Amino acid sequence: MTTMKRRPGLRLATAAVVVALLAGGCSRAPETAPDPALHAVVYKTESCGCCGSWVTHLEKAGFAVEVHNVDNLGPTKERVGVPVAMGSCHTAEVGGYFVEGHVPADDIKRLLRERPSARGLTVPAMPVGSPGMEVPSGHVDPYDVFLVAPDGSTSVYAHYGD
Repeated sequence: MTTMKRRPGLRLATAAVVVALLAGGCSRAPETAPDPALHAVVYKTESCGCCGSWVTHLEKAGFAVEVHNVDNLGPTKERVGVPVAMGSCHTAEVGGYFVEGHVPADDIKRLLRERPSARGLTVPAMPVGSPGMEVPSGHVDPYDVFLVAPDGSTSVYAHYGD
């Protein structure tokens, strides 16, 4: 008798699962696994809107982004080797490199593809029109993306604007 009472409940539960699957209630596995090289760990302050916009820029470019809101970015910048004059508002780690500031995602992908002997990339300050610093007019102030060598020296990796 107990078995007969459970079966309608079991049928109802099974039907609910089938309906949920047909309605898209369960997510499907991605067809290809995400590239582990496109994993970025970002350190920023919680209240910085432009940093959040840069994170969105990375996500749209296919990066999986792990965000850590911190009160003091100084220790992170020092640990990864960002030169003092090359700092900006957020610091990321991607594929063994640091990425400082509003570096375009395509430059990060290029860095990961070419794998130069370097500490990382930086866009000092916060140039208008760089990723995360866009303005409605679409204006881009000229700015450089710098490659930071193991000895801390820099060279222009990419140039934007003008």
